[in-house]
Amino acid sequence: MKGYIFPGQGSQFIGMCHDIFLKYDTVKPLFEKAEKILGFDISKIMFEGSKEELTQTKVTQPAIFIHSMAVLKVLENSFKPDLVAGHSLGEFSALVASGVLNYEDGLKLISIRAKAMQKSCEKTNGTMAAILALENSIIEEICSSIKGIVVAANYNCPGQVVISGEINAVKSACKKLSEAGARRALILPVGGAFHSELMNDAKDELSNAIKETTFNSPICPIYQNVNGQPEILVDNIKNNLISQLTSPVRWTQSINKMIEDGCENFIEIGPGKVLQGLVKKINRDTNVSCPDL
Repeated sequence: MKGYIFPGQGSQFIGMCHDIFLKYDTVKPLFEKAEKILGFDISKIMFEGSKEELTQTKVTQPAIFIHSMAVLKVLENSFKPDLVAGHSLGEFSALVASGVLNYEDGLKLISIRAKAMQKSCEKTNGTMAAILALENSIIEEICSSIKGIVVAANYNCPGQVVISGEINAVKSACKKLSEAGARRALILPVGGAFHSELMNDAKDELSNAIKETTFNSPICPIYQNVNGQPEILVDNIKNNLISQLTSPVRWTQSINKMIEDGCENFIEIGPGKVLQGLVKKINRDTNVSCPDL
């Protein structure tokens, strides 16, 4: 069985998708539609923009989605997924890949999500930190003991968990986690506390947009971030997608469940190879690759 996986924020790079754009005329309409939906020339930023421009949440999220969709477009005739999953933002790419959303609606929702998250970032004083080589239970216990908001936000792979919350609470947690034996507790250069309750305002805004968007039944199960379980029911997919903004990304659990359900080959669709590295750390015996375009 083949499992297609889609990356999230952090996979972007200057010049992303430019080679695909030049090589395949079939992807050009995706950029034309994106410019109309977003209201700005995202291809210019993706192909030749500065790092600062590209790392704005309102730009990064659509850019990664468009790159993933461009790869899918090139693979269109051979793309037959048995299972799909996406890391955070990548879950929207997975929903398009599995036929739940069309490209235009996926991009519209991502644009709303990104802008809403940007607003929440500006309104709240939040950040995130990577915690390396410490058990999940210890991380969770220490976070719950800290005064203020700080939670485990991304279970990326064994020994790599990202925490999220108020700046002072995250800093306090990092200090305690280091004392508890973490190899590293590193504050990340992000604009806010993603996948924590500090995103509640963004969640409300995204919820309204999702409820007004047409979702179709998927052609294969989608393993969703909130619980790491396969889903095919549209109402559950919608609710899980809304909850995702303030809930942890259970990536390790998702990949392990996909393997348990028979996935033998993982294919990463999108910019970079971040997920390939994570999958290998979750289970070194898996086959994981990206398409040769």
